[in-house]
Amino acid sequence: MVEGARADWVWSVERLRAGRPPPPLRGPPPPTGEDLARVSISTPLKAKLMKLFLDTADVAVIKDMVPTGMVDGVTTNPSLIAKSGRNIAEVIAEICALVEGPISAEAVSLDFETMVKEGDKLAAIAPNVVVKLPLTWDGLRACRVFTDKGIKTNVTLCFSAAQALLAAKAGATFVSPFVGRLEDNGADGIALLEEIRVLYDVHGFETQILAASLRNVAHVAAAAVAGSDAATFGADTFKALVKHPLTDRGLDAFVADWAKTGQSIL
Repeated sequence: MVEGARADWVWSVERLRAGRPPPPLRGPPPPTGEDLARVSISTPLKAKLMKLFLDTADVAVIKDMVPTGMVDGVTTNPSLIAKSGRNIAEVIAEICALVEGPISAEAVSLDFETMVKEGDKLAAIAPNVVVKLPLTWDGLRACRVFTDKGIKTNVTLCFSAAQALLAAKAGATFVSPFVGRLEDNGADGIALLEEIRVLYDVHGFETQILAASLRNVAHVAAAAVAGSDAATFGADTFKALVKHPLTDRGLDAFVADWAKTGQSIL
């Protein structure tokens, strides 16, 4: 049974099965529809816009997408840097000059001391660098060090709510749950985002949920509905967000009908 005041609102299953009435309610009555309507009208909602990040180290791709005005940041990882074939410091510096938002650059060492040294060097590249760290004990220790220095962090490779709890306790700016990789292993990645959202809201953690390993448009939409603060994905998925066959069909019809009028707006 739930203890305290909440017990007044919980009907015991055993009590109902026995045919006994629920205990009398104590305290204020539950809000009526009129009460809720009044609150919705008089209480402004806090604006919270999900950030969209490009997951790439390809500068040409970033240059192509920046004019959309939708790129709020960029995430990179050792694999993406390797794929670029370029020096990490040069690539990160160039990306930071293109995008004003958070740019995640990952430390690659696994021990605490070297991880901190690498993070310090990466953070010195530009003010908008976010030091990316693995969700290990050494990574969490390093996260606390950077948090205390005022350096933003992204704790990556998160696969459970327990891990997300530790990242928040370490003061991480972002935590990156891997949705697609969880689904590759038969788990529900979107459910994890929802679980972390509840956990962070209940305990008042300020760490932002950065949904990662998003493979398609459905993943991005589901991450938004789950309450993610940010989402990162490749350029192909980014471009596909605007697409829908009914949009294309509707535009074709409008263009055809307009042509029949023989008019020109200009």
